[in-house]
Amino acid sequence: MLHFLLRSYSRWTILPLICVALFGCEFPKGEISRKVEIKQVDGQYDFYVNGQKFEIKGAGLDFNSGQDFQALATAGANTFRTWSTDHAEMELDSASKYNLKIAMGLEMDKELHGFDYEDTEAVQAQLERLKQEVLKYKDHPALLCWVVGNELNLLIREDGSLGVVNPKAYDALNEIVQFIHEVDPHHPVTTTFAAGARLDHIQVALERCPSLDFLSYQVYNELATLPQQEMANGLDIPYVVSEFGPKGHWEMPATAWGREIEENSTQKADGLKARIQQGLESDTTGRNMGGFAFIWGQKQERTPTWYGIFNKDGRPTAVLDELTKYWTGSYPVNRAPVIQSMTLNVQESSASISLTPRQVCAIRVKSFDYEKDKLTFQWRLMQEVETRSLGGAHEKEPEYLEIEVLEEENGFLKFRAPATSGEYRLFCYLYDAEKVANANIPFLVE
Repeated sequence: MLHFLLRSYSRWTILPLICVALFGCEFPKGEISRKVEIKQVDGQYDFYVNGQKFEIKGAGLDFNSGQDFQALATAGANTFRTWSTDHAEMELDSASKYNLKIAMGLEMDKELHGFDYEDTEAVQAQLERLKQEVLKYKDHPALLCWVVGNELNLLIREDGSLGVVNPKAYDALNEIVQFIHEVDPHHPVTTTFAAGARLDHIQVALERCPSLDFLSYQVYNELATLPQQEMANGLDIPYVVSEFGPKGHWEMPATAWGREIEENSTQKADGLKARIQQGLESDTTGRNMGGFAFIWGQKQERTPTWYGIFNKDGRPTAVLDELTKYWTGSYPVNRAPVIQSMTLNVQESSASISLTPRQVCAIRVKSFDYEKDKLTFQWRLMQEVETRSLGGAHEKEPEYLEIEVLEEENGFLKFRAPATSGEYRLFCYLYDAEKVANANIPFLVE
């Protein structure tokens, strides 16, 4: 009887039938009603929750600074993703409170950070940990899907190019994916890929782990061309964009001494708007099921402002305005201030500005506010990051330094350069009553 059931039914239906066959009972109705599946209707793949189409409108949640779940729901999002289960109870309960779903992260160690997939004991210990996490959270009604491993394919060579990971990482992935399908047939499973839809990386993963329910791509500037990449790959597998945001620090030009030049918050919002239209709204592959903006909160990576949708003090930038427009169709009533330009001694960041110790300098920021609100300026100086992180790992934020101010008025700052030689970055934060704009200029003192 069990042999017949195993052969005749998909994993989506087999567990209830086995239960009926063995015990004459069914799972509680509440368990069945939380079924999530991926279906293709009229050539388009989508999530379906309890039989109803569910279009992902999401953001990646940074636990330390991104706990404003109410603001996420108010902005029009319906989902958020995590990278681990470290704070799963609070996140799941908050999701239920604000009618949100979670793409729950199951953290797998990466070769990039020193994990050895030839170490069978370590791999087995990781598997046992992940199994316990799945069993603990699989029945929560806020769960949408599982995201197992984050950028397992990311391995950077000494020359900065993308390397090839040990394929045994995908053997380990396959073990946990199969376990999830056995114990939790109601929630689809994915893994995420750094560097977008690279066919060579995807093929290796699918050879070792063919039972993934959908793929997840992490793209920044390349969001604009992701549909074309997907069409060229020719894989009839649904996908989500598990990270999208500003141009990545690796995608931006650098100063003559190798420091990445960051766009200001207005440029990031404008660029994001264009890429959303190109890579999400205009996608015609039929396989794109939505995406997660990076990152709901604030994160130190090269600078404290590069990726966060919010400032460190909790104020949102214009990126949130564009996400609100994407998720709801309308901008919020109050929009963030706009930075038109920032110059140091009449030069922009691309000039690779070099100063002498204690040189008198002038910063000028041109700006405006949509609602003509009163704006206030804040200036911050710090040295550059001492140790640059890889693959989103923790990076220590430099401390603020004292600025020797000689003159200041709205949008203008005259100051003395630091007395000590080194690499520095000066930040401008521009506030209205609710939101913030930011910009910075790197410079060298020698």
